[in-house]
Amino acid sequence: MIRVFRVFIPTSVLALLLSEIALLYLCFVLAQVSVTEVDAEFVLLYDGGLARISIAVFSILLALYFQDLYTELRIRSRIYLWQQFSMAVGLAFLVQGMSTYVNPTLTLSRWVMIYASGLILVVLPAWRILFCRLVLTSMNAPALLLLGTSPVLAEISARLLERIEMGYRVVGYLDDRTDMSEPAAMGATPLLGTLADLREVVEKVKPERIVVGMSERRARLPVYDLLDLRLSGIHVEEAAALYESCFGRVSTRNLRPSQLVFSSELGPSRNSVATQQVYSFIVALLGAIVTLPLMLAAALAVKLTSKGPVLYRQTRVGLNGKLISVLKFRSMFVDAEAATGAVWASKNDPRITLIGKYLRTFRIDELPQFWNVLRGDMSFVGPRPERPEFVQALSEKIPFYRQRHCVKPGLTGWAQINHKYGDTIEDTITKLEYDLYYIKHISFSLDMYIVLNTLKTVLLGRGAQ
Repeated sequence: MIRVFRVFIPTSVLALLLSEIALLYLCFVLAQVSVTEVDAEFVLLYDGGLARISIAVFSILLALYFQDLYTELRIRSRIYLWQQFSMAVGLAFLVQGMSTYVNPTLTLSRWVMIYASGLILVVLPAWRILFCRLVLTSMNAPALLLLGTSPVLAEISARLLERIEMGYRVVGYLDDRTDMSEPAAMGATPLLGTLADLREVVEKVKPERIVVGMSERRARLPVYDLLDLRLSGIHVEEAAALYESCFGRVSTRNLRPSQLVFSSELGPSRNSVATQQVYSFIVALLGAIVTLPLMLAAALAVKLTSKGPVLYRQTRVGLNGKLISVLKFRSMFVDAEAATGAVWASKNDPRITLIGKYLRTFRIDELPQFWNVLRGDMSFVGPRPERPEFVQALSEKIPFYRQRHCVKPGLTGWAQINHKYGDTIEDTITKLEYDLYYIKHISFSLDMYIVLNTLKTVLLGRGAQ
């Protein structure tokens, strides 16, 4: 696992991406050489051939990215995989066709596209299958020994067993419980012994890492054994650190305030906040200008389809608990909460208007919040602002919930691109864990990564309700 844009990405995913970029270029270059009557080297290097190929390659990579082919590498169906690559090639043809109206010199010839597409639909799916079957399974993945049976460690174990591309091999766990009358909830992870067997098990399985996630540490953690193993070259880490790498969020289970207080990475720094205010204003201004026709169309649709105002003002909790007035296109009927009071939106919510359903699906109802960003009440990226009625109740039930207000709320956020809209306490806790991760790693690069993935989430209509 390596960290790019403050996000943990498996090295296998980067290796696959780079190899597929090389294969895509190779397919197009071979097609260009096959159909070119003049010197192919001249066409590629001096006549803009590589630039035209790059546009086609980028189109295909973008389509693969939108289909989550670099999110999870496990192949569920070969036929479906081939269909996904076919859709990617189709997008490349569409981009080539559109570019002829913009600048014909940017397009590849018809036969280059046809020949290259044929090669791609044979080579790329075959390489993806080979990569997942041979490369991932033959990788010299670090062996992990799990010390304990905490719920956090159980989640990590299940995640690593399911996502082989993360590059870790779980060899087993040592049970730390005093009462072992019932089996631990560790799934398919094999039990190798108890805490007393630590040195013997390490000698047998030779792990590169030991991950400690004990349900109870007091007077039970084998500190000196772990110290000796650490000094012998075996990496020892807490489960919470590996949890961040695997899930992209901070686990709040058994999280102690001191872990956050003494964290060397916990943000936000003053420089990060000042920089964020500048580019948030610029991005919001550009976003408001670009989406102005769409907002005018949305305002007209709201006005014509239901009674009431076009815009809806709602009080939300902002930076340091300050109340702010957030603008939205009205997506519900007037006085929708008159009988129920403040409640979360639910699936097929009867309070939502017909046009409001579409506004919510593609997040168009949130576009007026560009104004909130321009005013300085919000940032472009940050934890989503919540209603004060919910904040009061959630702060009493969920530890660390108020800490999400230490930064400005955002138009989009890390939780929004990683988790669906939630209307339960469990969903709220998960989104809080994503928010804490964002606050801990806040930076310009992470914000740009979130903006890019927000476009994907919005265009695909994911997570709305």
